[in-house]
Amino acid sequence: MAILRWRPLGQSSWGRSMDRWEPFRELSDIQAEMNRLFDGVFARPMAMPETERVWAPAVDMYETKDELVVTAELAGMSEKDIKLALADNVLALRGERFSGQDVKPEEAHRGERWYGKFERTLTLPIPVQADKVTAAYRDGVLTVKLPKVEEVKPKEIEIAVA
Repeated sequence: MAILRWRPLGQSSWGRSMDRWEPFRELSDIQAEMNRLFDGVFARPMAMPETERVWAPAVDMYETKDELVVTAELAGMSEKDIKLALADNVLALRGERFSGQDVKPEEAHRGERWYGKFERTLTLPIPVQADKVTAAYRDGVLTVKLPKVEEVKPKEIEIAVA
């Protein structure tokens, strides 16, 4: 944070001068200062103490005719570091992503990726067949397919002509 000396309007560091007042320049300065503040707080996860850092992978959930599909972004992880559990219509996704690098904070210039343990629990909107769930991990994306129970699947009823 920089501390600047206050100067009355129209006075520069070289002495008195008659500068033209430009209100939008001052708004631009305020915006730049706000951006600097937010960048310092939100864009530098490495600056936060390790105990306060929490991350969760991005997850999508959608429904097809026969199944519920959940995908999660888990780039940089091995399938051995990912655990899945299904109980009482709740899918639990747990794991840990390791950085693989030993970088001292004073040597880091930017740190935007998150590492450490995570846990996501997703309440499923429909009943599924727990014994037929499949999961695949490819290119950093985990895909979990949860087949619907038979009662939930839509059934077409044929209309007989009399």
